[in-house]
Amino acid sequence: MDTTYATGTGAGPRAVEIADTGTDPGTDFQVPASGDARMTWEYDLRDERLMALYQRGKDRQWDAATRIPWELEVDRANPLGQPEELIPIHGSRTWERFGHDRKFVADLFLHTTAWQFSQFLHGEQGALVCASRIVETVPDLESKFYASTQVVDEARHLEAYNRFVQEKLGLMYPINPALRELLEQTLADSRWDMPYLGMQVLIEGLALAAFGLLRDATAGGAAPLPHALLAYVMQDEARHVAFGRLALRQLYAELSSAERKDRQEFVIEGSRLLFRRFRGDEMWQALGLDHADCVTAIENSPSMKAFRSLLFSRVVPALRDIGLWGEPVAAAYEKLGVIEYAKYDLDTLMARDEDMAQAAEREQRELTVRQAQVAETIAIGAAPDPGGADSS
Repeated sequence: MDTTYATGTGAGPRAVEIADTGTDPGTDFQVPASGDARMTWEYDLRDERLMALYQRGKDRQWDAATRIPWELEVDRANPLGQPEELIPIHGSRTWERFGHDRKFVADLFLHTTAWQFSQFLHGEQGALVCASRIVETVPDLESKFYASTQVVDEARHLEAYNRFVQEKLGLMYPINPALRELLEQTLADSRWDMPYLGMQVLIEGLALAAFGLLRDATAGGAAPLPHALLAYVMQDEARHVAFGRLALRQLYAELSSAERKDRQEFVIEGSRLLFRRFRGDEMWQALGLDHADCVTAIENSPSMKAFRSLLFSRVVPALRDIGLWGEPVAAAYEKLGVIEYAKYDLDTLMARDEDMAQAAEREQRELTVRQAQVAETIAIGAAPDPGGADSS
């Protein structure tokens, strides 16, 4: 096969490899920060909704080191236990040429998973920095309280995704240029509401939908470790999106027409960047495949069209909820093919996400109990017989 791969699969080395995408993103990402650090001497806490969210954030903390079943093996030849039909370039000319080769298929499974989870990892670091900025710049104390719990959440997600990528996949991709650009735009803006809008609504909203699609795809025991990881992270992300909605809804009701238009333009450009991000250009370059054929296959793939459309199932109703919906945004989303989600009820979606996370937690507790019972049975069987020859 005349295709060059960045790494192999199977029982290969566990030291993480960096996929060669042909570009050097560097090891540092520095964005000049501007804006005011705000403190308030008003300690009368009035916003009961934000304080209730803050309490939930405290109550639902979990430890990534102990809650995720890291002892479970992950098949690097198919980390998410998916059928071949879900490979993005399935049915393309490239697939017809190499799809009979099992190593080629295994490499595609590994690289597509590593690429997805690497972007999750990079996005979580961006979320960590944005949450820290929110604590610094938001004017009210209730929001500072809640955002402090989100800082801890994002650090935990960063820890968990980093461990999964490094220990279980052994392959990491650099940050996608579109995600990098949106993070830069979000962090460089001096207005205190922009980290909310860029991260809490756009990036977190899209990530929440992506996590949900992969969580549902790994249900039923096909890939228990990534399923548990995604479910637990989603439990936190649902709170984060809710925080963005609560914080921005009142502010955006008071915007002038010019201020609203400016933020709508930011949303439109950010959504285009996020939509383009899932082409995975750097993945096909790293694998040495025909880039044009792979991109064409993705653009025409019914499954990928459905996947990219579903990614906006949280973003679109959130924009409507905070008051940024309007003709320019609707027209842009109609071109992207995601206008249908304007009718979705975000509260119902969020409630389902939390229910799934709690179900995953129950499954994990049951698994722990079963493992303890098996260990106890083995220990009893290995113990010497008190009535045996040695007891006389």
